Amino acid sequence: MSLATEEQELELLVKQMTLEADGVLSLRLVHPGGDPLPEWSPGAHVDLTLKGSLVRQYSLCGDPADRGSYRVAVLREQAALGGSEYVHEGLRPGHRLRVVGPRNNFDFLPAKRYVFVAGGIGITPLLAMLTEAERQGTDWELWYGGRREDSMAFLDELAAYGDRVKVIPEETHGRLDLATALPTPEPGTLVYCCGPEGLLAVVEEHAASWPEGTLQVERFKAKQIEVDPDGEQPISVDCRRSGRVVQVPADVPVIDALEAAGITVSSSCRDGICGTCETKVLAGTPDHRDSLLSDTEQASGTTMMICVSRARTPELALDI
Repeated sequence: MSLATEEQELELLVKQMTLEADGVLSLRLVHPGGDPLPEWSPGAHVDLTLKGSLVRQYSLCGDPADRGSYRVAVLREQAALGGSEYVHEGLRPGHRLRVVGPRNNFDFLPAKRYVFVAGGIGITPLLAMLTEAERQGTDWELWYGGRREDSMAFLDELAAYGDRVKVIPEETHGRLDLATALPTPEPGTLVYCCGPEGLLAVVEEHAASWPEGTLQVERFKAKQIEVDPDGEQPISVDCRRSGRVVQVPADVPVIDALEAAGITVSSSCRDGICGTCETKVLAGTPDHRDSLLSDTEQASGTTMMICVSRARTPELALDI
């Protein structure tokens, strides 16, 4: 049971593929019959099944007002596990893809002013936010860093916004100057950041003294969380709606134990970053190991990502 709502499973047609920068390819997906696609909001992503059972999550980076198509962008990664290589080498217009979603774990919240910080392909979830902020007439600025200018996607689109967009290629301008980009925010300002883990870690450190909730981040890869395997303990999971109690060995993820017991669980990334397996906690204390929930959300203990998280108590009761 996932907490994700209003998700749909669709078979969409790859209508168009566009090289947006060196190593970045965008896909425009449409319904084969021309039907309108499910609504989505800035920050949302979808799951794409690329070949066989290979599933990857990609941010929607088009206009939320466009119900006729979805746009995603895929960075070709040399060390990836086949997803980006398949998109760049094997996928072509006319192919069909299984798409699940949209799902939003990076909500675009109301604010008087926005500061956006993107690193590389991290520009993708922010594009729709710029569109929406512009539509609302809200003040904003974007700081966009990348290794080289020719590797930074969507620069032509961003140029239309003028000097509110600061493009900082590292090879010619050095790294983003966070002291300039992110001074202490004034009340009513929200900061949205997406990019590689190195950038996010520095931004989070920079923002440590800010009021809670000022900084909103999205990760494409899970945070490195140190876990002592010798300290792991077996736990008992009471699946209330299923009427089953499942024993989870110390070396087995909760989601694997539930599936082995025949309890169907929605999942996708298995890394604690996509939110598909988020599950309500009815009793017990989770040991959170995800890269998605905020500190406040983790402290509340009301939900957990059962693909990576375990328990600090011998027993958990889940709404599943």
